[in-house]
Parts: sequence; C-alpha cells; structure tokens
Amino acid sequence: MSVIDVKVPDIGDYKDVPIIEVHVKPGDRINPEDPIVTLESDKAAMEVPAPQAGEIAEVLVKVGDKVSEGSALVRLASEGGAKDREKETASATTAVEAEKPEATAADTPARTPAPAEKPTSESEAAGAPERVALPLGVDFGGVHASPSVRRLARELDIDLRTLKGSGEKGRITKDDVKRSLGGGAGTGAGIPEIPPQDFAKYGPIETQPLTRLRRLGGPHLHRAWLNIPHVTHTDEADITDLEAYRKSLDDAAKEKGYRVTLLSFIMKACVVALKEFPTFNASLAPDKENLILKRYYHLGIAVDTPDGLVVPVIRDVDRKGIVELSQELGVVSQKMRDGKIAPTDIQGGTFSISSLGGIGGTGFTPIINAPEVAILGVVRAQMRPKWDGDAFEPRLMLPLSLSYDHRVIDGAEAARFARRLAVILEDVRQLVL
Repeated sequence: MSVIDVKVPDIGDYKDVPIIEVHVKPGDRINPEDPIVTLESDKAAMEVPAPQAGEIAEVLVKVGDKVSEGSALVRLASEGGAKDREKETASATTAVEAEKPEATAADTPARTPAPAEKPTSESEAAGAPERVALPLGVDFGGVHASPSVRRLARELDIDLRTLKGSGEKGRITKDDVKRSLGGGAGTGAGIPEIPPQDFAKYGPIETQPLTRLRRLGGPHLHRAWLNIPHVTHTDEADITDLEAYRKSLDDAAKEKGYRVTLLSFIMKACVVALKEFPTFNASLAPDKENLILKRYYHLGIAVDTPDGLVVPVIRDVDRKGIVELSQELGVVSQKMRDGKIAPTDIQGGTFSISSLGGIGGTGFTPIINAPEVAILGVVRAQMRPKWDGDAFEPRLMLPLSLSYDHRVIDGAEAARFARRLAVILEDVRQLVL
C-alpha cells in the first residue's frame, strides 16, 4: 500500500483556475479515469481524472479553491507497484479532457427527469423568474455562480439574482438556471424529456455507460442544435485533377514518413473562400445584434476516436502549406486518438470541417460547432459520368454539405460560398491566387 498525491496536470496557459466540483470524498474507491475534480476557466471546463485505482485517503481542496498545474488535489492510497504508478501518472498528465467550449458536466441530462408540469398555485408560478432583456454585459455582482453559468443566464435572459442555488454553499448551477425555465434539468429551454421506459420488459438488455467524451460533448451538441437554426446546403466539386496532383505529392511523402491528404487541400480551399465570404468566419455577438468578424483562420477538424468525436483546432491555416498541414494533421489526429487532449487543443476555432471521406456516405447534416456559424461536411468522392457538352466522361465528384446559422447567413450566400469552394477545389491553381 502506498499513498500518492494526485496533482493538476498540464492545462495549458491557465493559472489559478477555480474548482467548481469535487467528485470524491475520503474513503471513496475510484477507478482509473474516474473524475476527481472539475475545473472551469472563463472559456472551458475540464475534469481531472484519477491516474489509477485506489482509495481516497484525503481531499486537499474544496469547491472555490484556485489551482494551477502541479497543485495537489487528493491523496490516493494504492496497492499498485511503483512502475505501474509512474506509467499511470504519466498517462493522467496527458489525459485531461477539455469539454467543448462552454460545456460542463453540470449540463449532463438527468437520468429520469419528470416531465415539466404546469404550476398549480400562484406561489409555484412565482418560482419561475420573469425573463426580461438584461443589460448588455451584466455580471451579476455578488452572485455565487461560475463564469459559464453567468454566461448561460445572460444568453437566456435569466436574472441570477432571482434564483436560489442548489450547489455547495448556495452556488447556482446550470441545472438551477435550466429549472427556472420550467423544463427541468437537462432539457432544452423547457422542452420536456422523453418519458423513461423499462426496456427489460421486452427482452434482454445491457447498460453501457457513455464514454467521457460523449458524456461531456453531448450537452454542447444538444445546446447548439436547440439554439441555432440550422440549414444545410449541398453541392459537389469535380476533384479529378486535384486527386491526381494529390497522389503525386503523396507518393513522394510516403518515402519521408507522412501522407498528403485531401483534407489539407480542403482546408486551404476553405480559407480562400472564408476570406471572400468573411461572414462564415464569424460569431454572433451575445447581444444578437452584432457580428464578430475574425481576421484569423483557425479550423476545427473533427477526429473520430475510440471514445467519440474530438474537434482539435489547426491554427493559422492561411499561413501553412499543403505539406505542412498534412504533417500537422497526422500528428494531431494521433494525439487525439491517444487521448492526449489539452484545453488549448480544442479552443479558438473559427470554422469547422467534418470529414467522413474514409467511411462513405452521400451527404449529411453536420451540427454547427457553436459559437461558430458554419461547418463543412465532406463524404467519400465517387467516380460518376459527367456531360462535357459532347459526351459523358468519368469524373471524381466530391459531395459537400454546408450547415450554416440562418440568423447570420441566408440561403443565397450559402450557395455562393459552397459553389466558390467547389470551384477552388476543381482548379488547384486557385489556392495560390
């Protein structure tokens, strides 16, 4: 039996990050990857997982404490050998999973919430705060709530000063804000939950817990789908010539230990189109009356991992060439699949690409990665006959699915963006103009 201190691993440039949840207490038995605490900055939340199995001997922090990399969180009694402990501790240092921006564990839907009921008395009705337009930038001074809760309240026009917190020491949680809408925890703006069922009545079942990535990322996708009026526009690009050029580059790259992918060309093409259509490289301001145009091009690339979808951000795509992007994509994709996710890896994106080209399909509706306003979906290219005016000839056609926020972008603009993107991909010389 040995006792080790579990410390905050590398969390990027963040310092003095507040603890908003403590998930363990002395005497608890935990398994590897079980969450110990949840940290939250003004931009992201993250769980610190247990590096190995054992029993919590002592909790060294409490909710509200501020910690940085290397701060001790708990003392863990373990029977593992020294060699195993070194390996598992090193794994934990790189396994901190950041949630998608503004998503926290508190967003996780309740297991079996009761459908929202109509208030039966005036006193019950009075429990739901009146939703009024709040002053721009209101910070709810003196209210015990995390930055993400304050942000959510501002988005929903809920005055936190009218709510009673259910968290430790009266802290107001996201569930408290959601309950104030009348829909119960985990629902979307009052939308009732799907009634629970006893599936075992109909046959054998197995309950399998969601992976941590899906559990933490699910609320972010749910919120984006509920809050953004999604529209998906489809088009296709003739990439016959581009693919021939890509293969020539890829043949040379194989000898040097990397691959040149079609995705790197799509990223460069997106930057060209984004510069011509800056509305797609923007975010809607919190007041919903202004658009924040970004003069940098950080593209989120959806990566399929064994535990679920991760969207790392490739920065300054406009300043990198095809070869450099291909090499970086290979490194980043492997890092995500190994679970080595840091908060900074998934922050700051301006536009996202979700590619299913290695799997198949003919099109899909990708969910916008809020607070972005558009996302491009790509599936497998297919060889099809194309009429050239005199005869049909085989051409490699790449389907494109562009989802956009209809509050910011109208259909005609989306069609022009998608068509321009297709033209760029059809003529690789467009990338150097």
